[in-house]
Amino acid sequence: MPLSLRQVLLALLLLIVLGPSEARKKQGTKAPNNTKPALLQLSDYLLTHYKKSVRPVRDWRKPTTVSIDVMIYAILNVDEKNQVLTTYIWYRQYWIDEFLKWNPEDFDNITQLSIPTDYIWVPDILINEFVDVGKSPNIPYVYVRHQGEVQNYKPIQVVTACSLDIYNFPFDVQNCSLTFTSWLHTIRDINISLWRLPEKVVIRRRPLFYTVSLLLPSIFLMVMDIVGFYLPPDSGERVSFKITLLLGYSVFLIIVSDTLPATAIGTPLIGVYFVVCMALLVISLTETILIVRLVHRQELQSPVPAWLRHLVLDRAAVLLCLQDQSYHNPSTLQRPTIPSHPTENDTCSATINHCSRLGGLQDLKKTTPEGGNPSPPSQENSLVVHGLLQELATIRHFLEKQDECRDIARDWLRVGSVLDVLLFRIYLLAVLAYSITLGTLWSIWQYA
Repeated sequence: MPLSLRQVLLALLLLIVLGPSEARKKQGTKAPNNTKPALLQLSDYLLTHYKKSVRPVRDWRKPTTVSIDVMIYAILNVDEKNQVLTTYIWYRQYWIDEFLKWNPEDFDNITQLSIPTDYIWVPDILINEFVDVGKSPNIPYVYVRHQGEVQNYKPIQVVTACSLDIYNFPFDVQNCSLTFTSWLHTIRDINISLWRLPEKVVIRRRPLFYTVSLLLPSIFLMVMDIVGFYLPPDSGERVSFKITLLLGYSVFLIIVSDTLPATAIGTPLIGVYFVVCMALLVISLTETILIVRLVHRQELQSPVPAWLRHLVLDRAAVLLCLQDQSYHNPSTLQRPTIPSHPTENDTCSATINHCSRLGGLQDLKKTTPEGGNPSPPSQENSLVVHGLLQELATIRHFLEKQDECRDIARDWLRVGSVLDVLLFRIYLLAVLAYSITLGTLWSIWQYA
């Protein structure tokens, strides 16, 4: 009995001694709960039993409304050949997560919290026009408000397919669409709405660079081609000058071929413009070759036909106000015909003139006796005189033939000059009409 009383007293003593320490231990285990940061408490409260694989609605019949917004920050690349547009956009979306709601008064008045994206449910919204994965930065967090509103803001590099209309290049305006949709869910599960009113993604190209590097050099070459018409048509310099221009324009097209957009759908108007300019240069060179060939002097060149003389020198010259090129009918100014065989009078006069120049009279005086009548010329002298007469007739015929050929060449030169002016003015009108048409179209497109 005393032994048991001693044990009881010892037990009471141990309780008195060990009681405060045990209480302190219990208080020590509860102290961290009271001093834990409110953000951690809220995070544990929200994510402890959260299942990110389940759509965050309490009634499965209710769809989750996801609002989206897009703002284009920069256009990185426009690939006309592959019909691909690369843009850098700021993408925003928000939705209501019914499992991420709390009372701010229970958590130190916290109204919003950042949570890792991998820990919660995120809608699988994609862009239908995606053709490649862009180099987008990874934003691992989203903001959650106490009403359950989840805000997901992130920048995205978007590589999308776009039907590019390059007909108006470099004054083109492109309209590309971005279609956002859920890859797996239907409208009964996810309803996508716009945060703001819908706007077009409209892209306008800055044409100054292309105007300076493409249009101005071509315009300068065409102006030089027009100036080349002022070279004389009977000189060979015009042909070589225009051939040089044509070669220079060909080199220019080779250089700018990489700058022009190329698609399988269509050809830009500026490409047609370059082709037409090349065709105009070829036409100008062809016209120059024809005119040079027309006015080129030849020994066997036939006279200008009467109908051509009347049409060009009488009608066209007056129409073009080229009075100095008008031609009077040469029928009133007939040249004396050259007989094929000289007459006796011509022979005698030619004999006297020729003998007086070459001392023929002295030879005749030597053959006549003094104080008597001159003896008839011998047969040998008659042959010599006849030969000289033939030579003189041939020389005279040759000189008159040269004069006739010179007159014919002069007539063809007049015809060629009038035709050259006529074709030049037609060519100039064609170039001006073409330039005014293109300039008007590009001006309308630029300020549209």
